[in-house]
Amino acid sequence: MNISSPTPNDTDPIPLSALNQWSYCPRRCCLIHMEGEFTDNIHTARGTAEHKRTDDFRQENQAGRRVESALPVWSDRLGLVGKCDVVEFLPDGTPYPVEYKHGARKKWMNDDIQLAAQAMCLEEMTGKPVPRGAIYHASSRRRREVVITAELRQAVETCVAEVRAALRGLTLPPPLSDKRCRECSLVEICQPALLAERERRGRLAKNLFEPNGEGA
Repeated sequence: MNISSPTPNDTDPIPLSALNQWSYCPRRCCLIHMEGEFTDNIHTARGTAEHKRTDDFRQENQAGRRVESALPVWSDRLGLVGKCDVVEFLPDGTPYPVEYKHGARKKWMNDDIQLAAQAMCLEEMTGKPVPRGAIYHASSRRRREVVITAELRQAVETCVAEVRAALRGLTLPPPLSDKRCRECSLVEICQPALLAERERRGRLAKNLFEPNGEGA
């Protein structure tokens, strides 16, 4: 399904979800945010169903903490915009973002980068440091706390720069052609196996005219 996105430019805010997509697979990120392509598979459908639990903004108090769901966040400095699934405000007002994911409890760097970006947005918005957050893994029904380290913050900065450069360049990155492709909902659009075979045949054809890998 083509969702028809406008041509991006340097002033367009980058969705927080694009950082997750880029960290997982740059080609997937560009197919979604540059080409406007998206389709569901069982993994994305489960993720969508899980996020429906936090899709509507609401505010409540739990164990002395103010808890807000579907909280809009942004960073003017980084040019980011998005929503936090849940933000718990500690008694001193410190935000604690919680990102919901449908899978089992496991560390994924792309999820940690998205959470760190949320923390950096909240810091800019509230003026309070956000040293920690959590990923809630729905299949395990458990949280995994993430420390927002200097290294993770730098990964966010790098990711933002790379995504912006890629969207500005309007050129699709090559497919990864690894085990991640089997789980990707865009595999039929991306065609990693077909492109890998085309590249292999190109190398074979080139070698026919360049014995021992050298030109005549």
